[in-house]
Amino acid sequence: MKPLVALSMSRDNQSEGASRDFLRTTYVDAVIQAGAIPVLLPNVPVSVELLRRCDGLILTGGGDVDPAMFGAEDEGTQWAGVSRERDAAEHLFVQEAETLGMPVFGICRGIQVLAVAYGGTLIQDIPRRRPDSPIAHSQRARRQQPTHEVTVDESSRLAQILGETRIAVNSFHHQAIDRVPEGWRVVAQAPDQIVEAMEYPGDRLLFGVQWHPEDLVGDRVEAQRLFRAFVDACRAFQARKGEPWPTSP
Repeated sequence: MKPLVALSMSRDNQSEGASRDFLRTTYVDAVIQAGAIPVLLPNVPVSVELLRRCDGLILTGGGDVDPAMFGAEDEGTQWAGVSRERDAAEHLFVQEAETLGMPVFGICRGIQVLAVAYGGTLIQDIPRRRPDSPIAHSQRARRQQPTHEVTVDESSRLAQILGETRIAVNSFHHQAIDRVPEGWRVVAQAPDQIVEAMEYPGDRLLFGVQWHPEDLVGDRVEAQRLFRAFVDACRAFQARKGEPWPTSP
């Protein structure tokens, strides 16, 4: 059986008086293209039960992380898409994935969630903290268009996966990692020194990127390699733990 990859979802609390969990289909398509089966996790605690049946976790992009999650006061940021339900659910997902030892891949907001879950903090607003930065981290170009370069640590696992130490990426964020959690390595940076990727050393694939490779898999080989490497890690995890669903006699 193909590995099952769990995907976190965005939460919209302003949808005609009712909450809505949703996910852009590019994430689903990228997982399928890499050879796995996507499984969507609603932002409710019971989704942990579904995660336990899966072989890996992708923390997807989306709205801002509430500063209360990393013990900070609101600095007056123009918050977008904050959901306490999503923050709480993804924190549980990270904890469960840690307990299971499964591969985890954080994308954009996802790398920020990883940082916070393991004890790091975030820059609440890059333009306020870095007003002289020449990088448009919230680009206006289409999602499939890379707009700036990142430099990747040549000694990192990420560099091994990408096969490159300089790549062009797209960028849709105004928050970023500030204090890196203990034990983690910054393995890619933008020209203005904003953290673009981090990973945890060891055999388990546990990493995150600040850009959106799911929008680049159509024609960027580096993005394809990210998802293939992650699915390969999920396949290995599946082999160690056995099939996730009972089979018919």
